Amino acid sequence: MTRRSRYPQEVRERAVRMVFEHQDEHPSQWAAITSIAAKFGVSSETLRKWVRRAEVDEGSRPGLTTEERERLKGLEREVRELRRANEILKSAAAFFGAELDRQPRAVTFGEWRGSRQYHQTLVPCACCFDQSVVVKRVSPCNHNSPAASRD
Repeated sequence: MTRRSRYPQEVRERAVRMVFEHQDEHPSQWAAITSIAAKFGVSSETLRKWVRRAEVDEGSRPGLTTEERERLKGLEREVRELRRANEILKSAAAFFGAELDRQPRAVTFGEWRGSRQYHQTLVPCACCFDQSVVVKRVSPCNHNSPAASRD
């Protein structure tokens, strides 16, 4: 997503070309820039930046070219996204790793169903932690019934 410019690319290129063509007619490059900037209706500083960028792009001034700068921004954006994704994956791995490291707790059916007491043990399924999987089934408890207390 590129930022919209206030000035069209053709105007920039023409102004920069004119600075390069007419800088010999002025005592300094800055004098040429201020003269040409007034003719194009742009600020002198804006035209100076365009000229510096053009000089870097053509290799007469050290620095990153426009293509190198865009590539660097793209790579930095990609690194940011990958780091963010890596953090998400680390936290997910820690969460699910902790789930896998826990020992499943045997739950009696009395805890599971509430009021009726059964000697039935429910153990969560190891692969999906589904607590409805019955591992061991025993008949209903009779130790609270009147018949059990007679013995």
